[in-house]
Amino acid sequence: MKLKLATQLTAMSITAMLAPAAIALAAQDTPAGTGSVRVGMLEAFFVQRHPITRQVEWIGSFIIWALLILSGFCIAFLVMRLQENRKRDIIAPEIERRARERAASGLPNEIAAMAANRSTFFESVLKSAVDQHPHGHSAMIRAAETASETLTYRRLRAIEPLNVVGNVAPMIGLFGTVYGMILAFRQIVLGGGTPDPVALANGIGTALVTTFWGLIVAIPALSGYALLRNKIDGLTSEATRAVEEVIGLLRGPGDSR
Repeated sequence: MKLKLATQLTAMSITAMLAPAAIALAAQDTPAGTGSVRVGMLEAFFVQRHPITRQVEWIGSFIIWALLILSGFCIAFLVMRLQENRKRDIIAPEIERRARERAASGLPNEIAAMAANRSTFFESVLKSAVDQHPHGHSAMIRAAETASETLTYRRLRAIEPLNVVGNVAPMIGLFGTVYGMILAFRQIVLGGGTPDPVALANGIGTALVTTFWGLIVAIPALSGYALLRNKIDGLTSEATRAVEEVIGLLRGPGDSR
């Protein structure tokens, strides 16, 4: 189910991002040799063309489209991870309330049965702790801390692709920047030191546009990663404290009140 939703979100995001590129690519070309070159904003940002022949410059365009696809993936991935890390998926207030009531009544078996499905972070940590009830309060605390660290680590690892994309995207954009500058300097060489300004600007344009798209991908990816990481840290810490409070109400055999 999650894989299907992720695929659908990615496809929708990529379609939305690539639609302008398809429109620009299908746009009417300016005939070569007309003496004037008209480049719309859509084409300038989505499709790189040779300024004279008007042929598609495939390497620069490929870099742009690769970044667009990466951006679509990031949007879908971010939506998925936000849905998986909602407060109700980590701390369920109703379950926490029932656990406190049963702990106050000294009913460890009922707590264990209630948390057995482990549908939330709170339940998973609580179940690990209550399973150690026969060994006393200290054993329950240790089990809760261990389970909390393990489950928190898994959630943080699950959002790591955002961090990877956020760091890789500027490098892809930088690759396009270097390529664009190579084109620009090549025009200077071919022009014997007095290059055609249009051809020179084309290489510089490729360099700047690919850098632009690299940053467009990286900024939301790194921002989303930071926000999700802080959210996970905060909610899991809150859930762990709640479990420890429940454990404080539920004493093991031999523990003094």
